[in-house]
Amino acid sequence: MGPAEHVAAAQKLSRDYRALPADAPVRLAKPTSNLFRFREPSSAPALDVSAFSGVISIDPVERLADVGAMTTYEELVAATLPHGLMPLVVPQLRTITLGGAVTGLGIESSSFRNGLPHESVQEMEILTGSGELVTATRDNAHSDLFHGFPNSYGTLGYSLRLRIELEPVSPYVHLRHLRFSDAAEAMDALARISAAAEHDGDRVDFVDGVAFGPDELYLTLARFTDQAPWTSDYTGNDIYYRSIPRYAGDGPGDHLTIHDYLWRWDTDWFWCSRAFGTQNPLVRPLWPRSLKRSDVYRRLVAWDRRSDFSRLLNHYRGRRPQEPLIQDIEVGVERGAEFLDFFHAEVGMNPVWMCPLRLREPRRPHTPDGEHVWPLYPLENDRLYVNFGFWGLVDMKPGQRRAHHNRRVEEEVARLGGHKSLYSDAFYTEEEFWALYNGSAYRDLKDTYDPRGRLLDLYAKCVRNR
Repeated sequence: MGPAEHVAAAQKLSRDYRALPADAPVRLAKPTSNLFRFREPSSAPALDVSAFSGVISIDPVERLADVGAMTTYEELVAATLPHGLMPLVVPQLRTITLGGAVTGLGIESSSFRNGLPHESVQEMEILTGSGELVTATRDNAHSDLFHGFPNSYGTLGYSLRLRIELEPVSPYVHLRHLRFSDAAEAMDALARISAAAEHDGDRVDFVDGVAFGPDELYLTLARFTDQAPWTSDYTGNDIYYRSIPRYAGDGPGDHLTIHDYLWRWDTDWFWCSRAFGTQNPLVRPLWPRSLKRSDVYRRLVAWDRRSDFSRLLNHYRGRRPQEPLIQDIEVGVERGAEFLDFFHAEVGMNPVWMCPLRLREPRRPHTPDGEHVWPLYPLENDRLYVNFGFWGLVDMKPGQRRAHHNRRVEEEVARLGGHKSLYSDAFYTEEEFWALYNGSAYRDLKDTYDPRGRLLDLYAKCVRNR
């Protein structure tokens, strides 16, 4: 789609939005989702946003791309890599959309130097809750919406087009895995490496890690390289996360193409594909490569939630009820070991993903103390955080409250001064929620851009699951 076609599609969507009955719920017709807040299917009419999927233009000299907000990162990367470029942050899963990563937050192993995906956005075209089409930038009349849009989850409006920065890449990535036997030691190393962007004299372009248990943690340091003596393939029978201990130590490390590095986690949805038997050596060769994808597994989970198959199977087998615990949280690196100690002691789920991040956006000049650049997800500037991701089922014990483990995680993260992403179930009281996610700033934005409350508010959508 070219610029003229995009303008016509945006105007049509605005008319379609205004034509919806005032009391009808608003939803988008999207073929995929990476949210884990499952709602009952709705018969309400959905807005057709298929016209906003695709790269509108790429400027390889200025390293900029204009992109439809419904474009998946798989499509975006396929368009930028031939120019030797990539988005500054590419979330781990292929079907995450650019608009979704901006309004719902995203992260990856370049986040220790490039922040979060919305920080590389130069302008956003947004259909607001009031039905207006606005272009928001850092310093225009809609700068409040530009800075307040991240973590708003479609409750202020929907992005239609985003202009983003790109960065140059090399053809290959060299990976080095460092093993630690203590969480505090791993967090100290993470802070040191992230600050220097180097280790043992080698540049570090990407950092993430995996905790396989309280005494087995790995940091993966990766850097761009123009040549590789070989490249591994984790889209077939070999499994990426299982390669980490194998390549750890003083050996030559591992090598991937830049394409395969960006999607190294997607093939097995980190490690969650094991729930479907696809890591079984008898099953894996029979499972087609085309179906080793996060969106396939996510659809299977959605079916299971709708059918209640797993719960019923556990019941008839006499097994304990299980609680889904699918969360990503952030705490300061100096509190990371405390969180891991808590998690291993009270939850015991392994592995756990670890990813450092630091805001790229500087504090705006002349802003009062305590005011955050991105107000709805208030992280501090110049502070290194660690994202911990854990996704699976936990056995419930007799007498435990509903969502016991989820609530314990929420309580511990709040105690440590952190936050959690809202793509999955949340169980906060309304008072807790607005204290954590800047209710006063949100209400100001809602009054300006959705004064009639045409869209759900953030609490209703992310906690009440409406």
